[in-house]
Amino acid sequence: MFIEPNFGKTKRTGWIEVICGCMFSGKTEELIRRLNRSIIARQKVEIFKPTIDKRYHNEDVVSHNSTSIRSTPVDFANDIILMAGNCDVVGIDEAQFFDPEIVNVCNTLANNGKRVIVAGLDMDFEGKPFGPMPNLLAVAEFVTKVHAICATTGELASYSFRLTDEKGKVLVGEKQEYEARSRASFFEGMKGKQNS
Repeated sequence: MFIEPNFGKTKRTGWIEVICGCMFSGKTEELIRRLNRSIIARQKVEIFKPTIDKRYHNEDVVSHNSTSIRSTPVDFANDIILMAGNCDVVGIDEAQFFDPEIVNVCNTLANNGKRVIVAGLDMDFEGKPFGPMPNLLAVAEFVTKVHAICATTGELASYSFRLTDEKGKVLVGEKQEYEARSRASFFEGMKGKQNS
């Protein structure tokens, strides 16, 4: 479990935390847990998500387990800087759906003394690095990779296997469209798709 760093009485400094993993691994659940701890600590918290994610709620960030927290949907990463204001902590969910500018946005916020907590898929449905996530992982001070349980083997899963034949990179979906898979199960499934 991630425990927030304690920097003592030094000058306030910002940093970036990235929570990554596959579908159904608990990324959003962990993001909400950290943000709630900040709220309990009476810190000013602002939370953002891409407007494309309307699976459970148009505005709130909602985990697959129905845990939720209020948020502001935004179209472009730069909108976050404008709306973050004088908060202490910025939470960002589904970072893989943002434009590449999200990396500069997170750096700017951290450089301005904010704690930035970002959650997102590290790989797409083809098992390739997803959008701006590799660059966010590179600039983050803290990285937490969470795992799901493979839907076919019961082993640890770190891949998101797309169950449909949709070819587009972005398909916001749920259990009807995706399942978590282990490495072996994922690549076996991908081989099966290529042969059909």
